[in-house]
Amino acid sequence: MSNFVKKIYDSEDGATAIEYGLLAALIAIALITALQNMTGEFIEVFADVEAGMDDTARSSVVADD
Repeated sequence: MSNFVKKIYDSEDGATAIEYGLLAALIAIALITALQNMTGEFIEVFADVEAGMDDTARSSVVADD
């Protein structure tokens, strides 16, 4: 019985898995935070692209007439 307890006590497999889990959680939190802070910038970029596409579509329709 003491051999079994010593083996479990010396095992580091669970600790490694927990460390990887914590690392993955920290990376996920950092990504979510960064993306939340950049949401306004993404909206502006897509609005600019949409406006540019609208201008191009209007100018090509006027040029065809």
